[in-house]
Amino acid sequence: MDTHHTVFDTLIIGGGPGGLSAAIYLRRFTRNVALVDKGNSRLGWIPVSHNYPGFPDGINGKVLLDQLRCQLGRYGGHVIPGEISNLRLEDGLFVGDCVSPDGDLTVMRAHTVLLATGVADAGMPVERWDEAVASGAVRLCPVCDGFDVIDKRIAVATSEVNPVGHALFMRTFSTEVLLFERAEESAVNEDEARQLAAANVRHIASPLAGVTLTDDLKPVLHTRDGEDYECDVFYPMLGQTARSGLAAALGAETAECDTLLVDEHCRTSVPGLYAIGDVTRGLNQIAVATGQAAIAATTIHNTLPWALRTA
Repeated sequence: MDTHHTVFDTLIIGGGPGGLSAAIYLRRFTRNVALVDKGNSRLGWIPVSHNYPGFPDGINGKVLLDQLRCQLGRYGGHVIPGEISNLRLEDGLFVGDCVSPDGDLTVMRAHTVLLATGVADAGMPVERWDEAVASGAVRLCPVCDGFDVIDKRIAVATSEVNPVGHALFMRTFSTEVLLFERAEESAVNEDEARQLAAANVRHIASPLAGVTLTDDLKPVLHTRDGEDYECDVFYPMLGQTARSGLAAALGAETAECDTLLVDEHCRTSVPGLYAIGDVTRGLNQIAVATGQAAIAATTIHNTLPWALRTA
């Protein structure tokens, strides 16, 4: 397809579960769609998801992405590798600069844009990060897989917002939960310390210095006072920043962690600009992203002029 001269019905930015699901819906609505993805979906990190509906034995994140891409292909859609480096409005159209993996620039025009760009995680000193996540030694989502670590020895790190909340949440799955500090100055106030004590969560006051793995892939948390704590699983609670810069530059309203505010139809405050999934304010779950994709895609289809079928 000649993307230089085509005006797409929708430009979808981000090829995770939300973006792919929206593209499937829009192609089934016979809409002309371009989906651009730079290949960094967090879904690809997930070794097995057990709470996504329809997979009683769980499904690997990369496998789910491959199946969604295959499903999109059944309706004539595909993923365009690249990154939208700039998004602007010109003559009533959205115009995006798409940079390919080889550095080539393509200008893409569309009547509407759907942002499914997700979040960027903050760093954490964990040895052999990829291996730790792939093995389940390090996990990123208590909501997703708390059930899978029932009665394990669980380590959690404080977060800037609600520093004890995740530890208390995990205490519903295990009797042995350890909460580690990130910085020299404790993030836990007196009331929160009482909550931890009442729930029998062990609060480690000396801040984390790093995390290594044993030969059998157990996380070992090292604190600055020289102590080591071997656990079964570690939730670093990294902290996140939504990848919302393209929308914010157009004036879209944002909230905490740069998340985008959207209405019940996944519309941002910029007309014609939609957002779904983790980049929006809400619960970061695959099922939420795919549900929002259905809502956004149907709204886009019903809002655009009808593409009446010819004989």
